[in-house]
Amino acid sequence: MEHEYCVSHDTEMYLEVFHMLAREKLYGEIRKLLNGFVKKGEYSNSEVFHILSTKFAGFYGMNSVIVDMLVQTCVKNLKVGLAVEAVRRAWDYGFRLSILSCNPLLSALVDERETKVMEYVFKEMIRMGVKLDITTFNTVINGFCKVGQLQRANDLLEDIKLWGLSPSVVTYNTLIDGYCKMARVGRMYKADAFLKEMVSMNISPNEITYNTLIDGFCKDQNLPSALKVYKEMKCQGLKPNVVTYNTLIRGFCSDGKIDEALQLRDDMSPQDLKPNIITYNILINGYAKKGMVKEARELLEDADRIGVIPSAVTFNTLIDAYCKAGMMDEAVALLNLMLKRNISPDVSTYNCLIGGFYKNEDFEAADDILKEMKSVGLQADTVTYNIRIGALCQKGNTRNAAKLLDQMLEMGLTPTHVTYNTLIDGYCTKGNLRDAMNMRLRMDKAGKRANVVTYNVLIKGLCSKGKLQEANKLLNEMLEKGLVPNRITYDIIKEEMMEKGFSPDIDGHLYQSSAP
Repeated sequence: MEHEYCVSHDTEMYLEVFHMLAREKLYGEIRKLLNGFVKKGEYSNSEVFHILSTKFAGFYGMNSVIVDMLVQTCVKNLKVGLAVEAVRRAWDYGFRLSILSCNPLLSALVDERETKVMEYVFKEMIRMGVKLDITTFNTVINGFCKVGQLQRANDLLEDIKLWGLSPSVVTYNTLIDGYCKMARVGRMYKADAFLKEMVSMNISPNEITYNTLIDGFCKDQNLPSALKVYKEMKCQGLKPNVVTYNTLIRGFCSDGKIDEALQLRDDMSPQDLKPNIITYNILINGYAKKGMVKEARELLEDADRIGVIPSAVTFNTLIDAYCKAGMMDEAVALLNLMLKRNISPDVSTYNCLIGGFYKNEDFEAADDILKEMKSVGLQADTVTYNIRIGALCQKGNTRNAAKLLDQMLEMGLTPTHVTYNTLIDGYCTKGNLRDAMNMRLRMDKAGKRANVVTYNVLIKGLCSKGKLQEANKLLNEMLEKGLVPNRITYDIIKEEMMEKGFSPDIDGHLYQSSAP
């Protein structure tokens, strides 16, 4: 039997010591030794449980304590797989576990998004008579929420009451967060309903509750409701914090309402709150998206004035804005300012500059920036290659653009839809439909399913060559694959087909020339 289980004498010795300490109730010492035992990793669960069930067969209570602490230690040392295996064996051998080991294990499984294993452990806890507490339920609810299984999380709220437990503010905050993350699919009404349910049950919402709801409504582009929750938060005697204001500022900036966002920034000072770099990054990005580069730069100076230290994100946002405005001298000056302030540029910084110089058709300057990036030890990423491929395709140099695709693969980078679509568009623009179709096949082999952009480019390319029947065939293929035409698709059909006297034959689909 010893041979079958490959029993290690070291493991046996450890277990003997654990039992001696357990008899004296020196649990702190057991934890210290277990930590080294688990870190060393020179044991298997099979031998541990074999020894406990044979040599220490008459010590059921102490065996259960040791196994419980073993599971805790495995979780603490991020050996979650070993912990799960130990739990399975513990229950197979009939040892009792407690929430001291099971709750941390559930939490670790949630962090790793091992939802099925989490559910198995939870169900086994119930079957084996482990006394569940509210933390157990909150953890499992969080696990379901993280993977979007909101109905299952909601069902557990009802189970809490059946177990004679009371939901806590954490329970509701977790559910509200789950539904808020699904805001854009119309779940905010449910998140708001949970707030009302909390209040009706005399569970006081906290800052996290309100901040989560405000964030959800902002992402749902429902600023009136976000402001309503903000006002309710203040009415409840809770003080909005920097997170609250940053969330609202981001919401207004996303909606293009910079003046209202700035007013919120100004409202922070009377509340004894100081805007942080995140506040300024959001506002700078808001101005940048509207092309208001001068105002964005003034915000950087304002941040300096109040002692807020800019980050790489701050500079990248401004550099990108200058590049998009074609103001390359200013963009390079900002790069130099970054270096002067000992803020390390990252790949995004250089990508912005490379893209900006290509846009200005200054290929030599773009190549110089690429060399500088490599000289500071930064490797080109997929975005870098996409920018370069796009620039070469615009110049009609599809041969070298295709070579860059090969280079990407040699570097271990994964081309994206943008990579392939750019090359296909480059070939179509040159009237090289054969290479365009071959690139589409290559795209399919790489596991990148053609999307609406791919079809739009190919359909337009075929139309430009007068191959309207083939274009019509591709249009039907796109619809059969469940892809939804966009505005560009309809424009191509109208301008490249219908206005040239060709009426598309769309099998089983209704084409409306007035489609949005």
